[in-house]
Amino acid sequence: GSGDGQGQILQRFPEKDWEDNPFPQGIELFCQPSGWQLFTERNPPTFFVAVLTDINSERHYCACFTFWEAVESAQPQSHPRNGEGEEEEEEPSSPIQPAQLFAPKSLVLVSRLDHAEVFRNSLGLIYTIYVDGLSVSLENVIGNLLTCTIPITGGAQ
Repeated sequence: GSGDGQGQILQRFPEKDWEDNPFPQGIELFCQPSGWQLFTERNPPTFFVAVLTDINSERHYCACFTFWEAVESAQPQSHPRNGEGEEEEEEPSSPIQPAQLFAPKSLVLVSRLDHAEVFRNSLGLIYTIYVDGLSVSLENVIGNLLTCTIPITGGAQ
């Protein structure tokens, strides 16, 4: 095999489509244009914006912030276990450690507005909260990023 995997959406916000702005189908294909691959080294985070045009010729700006997480190798690199007539013995003289692999994980922000720097900063903040292990829900972070307070006319009463 080529080592290519397939991306999948682990979490999205909002969880259900908005009537006037449905979730772009196949967005995971745009997150890794070179394919979803495992690497033996942790790559630095990357950021780019892909512009998708829907059937109504409306543009959707898909900001993609990708970072790399350590994963366990799915293929054990030791002697085969399925041999018939063989006794299973541990051989402490030849321990084989599974290779450390890194998989891409992408944070994606989809907007009808073209504000790449705001997207980069917002996704960078979400990434920082994630890697620092802060116990803040994704919904609260996004809600705080997208909420603005508009003062009432006439000022405070």
